Amino acid sequence: MRCAGGPPYPALVAPGIVYRERLSAPWWAWPAAVAAAAFAATELALGAPALRHPVTYVVAGALALAGVGALSRIKISIDADHLHVDDAHLPRSVIGEVTVIDAAARRDLLGPDADPLAFVITRPWISGGVRVDLVDPDDPTPYWFISSRHPERLAAALRAPARTPSAA
Repeated sequence: MRCAGGPPYPALVAPGIVYRERLSAPWWAWPAAVAAAAFAATELALGAPALRHPVTYVVAGALALAGVGALSRIKISIDADHLHVDDAHLPRSVIGEVTVIDAAARRDLLGPDADPLAFVITRPWISGGVRVDLVDPDDPTPYWFISSRHPERLAAALRAPARTPSAA
């Protein structure tokens, strides 16, 4: 998506934000969680007659849906000064090379080529991602790997020059 005459990153979604994404669970996780909860509640009810109440199913379903909701809480955003991933933030001034990672490269990056000091936010149902190399000599973290459904857009937003709020 191109802003009118602007760089190839998404239009501003909020004042100062140049990119935003939520790493939500896939649609099929919600009914699968409900089915697993129903199975677990049935097993409990068969083994413990005191649990043969609809409340058992409601509680199990609520816990399962809360679990899927917790898996969907990771947010990625980029503003003029920082990259925010969940509770972590990285100043854009220390971002070096930004590389789009496909499924095969992701397997290597998180497997045999993994660095134990790397910061990794990954979701198994998202195959793509972005590797962000750091140029801060005081930080032992060599790179961040972030899963993304739109790695090209995320990389373009990170490569774009930092924008000041007055330029927005």
